[in-house]
Amino acid sequence: MIAKKYSLILFFLLAYFISWVIWAPLWLPYFNITSLPVLPFHHAFGSIGPLLAAFIILWFEKGKSGVKQLVGRMFRWRVKPVWYAIALVGPFLLFGIALLINYFLTGEFRYQGIGVSKEFPQFGFLAFLAYNIATFGYGEETGWRGYALPKLQNRFKALWASMILTVGWALWHVPLFLYRPGYTEMGFQDILGWFISLLVGSILLTWLFNSTRGSILIAALFHATIDIAFTSDITNIQIVNYMGMLITVFGVAVLVMFKPKNLSIFERQKT
Repeated sequence: MIAKKYSLILFFLLAYFISWVIWAPLWLPYFNITSLPVLPFHHAFGSIGPLLAAFIILWFEKGKSGVKQLVGRMFRWRVKPVWYAIALVGPFLLFGIALLINYFLTGEFRYQGIGVSKEFPQFGFLAFLAYNIATFGYGEETGWRGYALPKLQNRFKALWASMILTVGWALWHVPLFLYRPGYTEMGFQDILGWFISLLVGSILLTWLFNSTRGSILIAALFHATIDIAFTSDITNIQIVNYMGMLITVFGVAVLVMFKPKNLSIFERQKT
């Protein structure tokens, strides 16, 4: 059995260890170590770190009952249709508004590239969506929201729990700054903006998770569609900036409307 006061720390450390070891062939070349093989879709494999860490820690902490509860959250699909609409359509609706803002300011209306992967252009939209749901959707959210968030919400209000989780979530990304396109070019201001975007995303995901009584499925869907909106092969970076601005406004609106204590009309989810 794992002492409760250490379980959350152990979860984060294990999530980092699993993902960083999997990503090692990608970030070790930064230190001139190039002997390890790189597999197709190698970056995506690292997404399993938070998921595996959650199951491993729960197994030692609560046994089968804890694992069963987490699996139940992963497939909690009986929620109101509005949450599916927000998770699956919301990010693309905001993208459409970003296109309109760009059109009114520049006269250009270009939507080419949305739903097309820069990294895997052979994917169609549905394949790109399924890829994101299965990897960084479920891989991350099973750990971050499924395990860590309820633990934090035992002790803290939903907003504070989201802020603390954002720090742990951000640290998980550290190796990406050594090899991942988009990350390697970031300066201090870019990293600050990226961290703020994670915080806004964390607030929105907490809102969805608490409002659906702990559905990891809805969190995974939203995580996947947000990733698609921000990683699509869009040549006009200004549209991405408008998208980021709209997401931030969305997050602030949720915070104002649903209050920091629960970020939901329901009681925040706890273990």
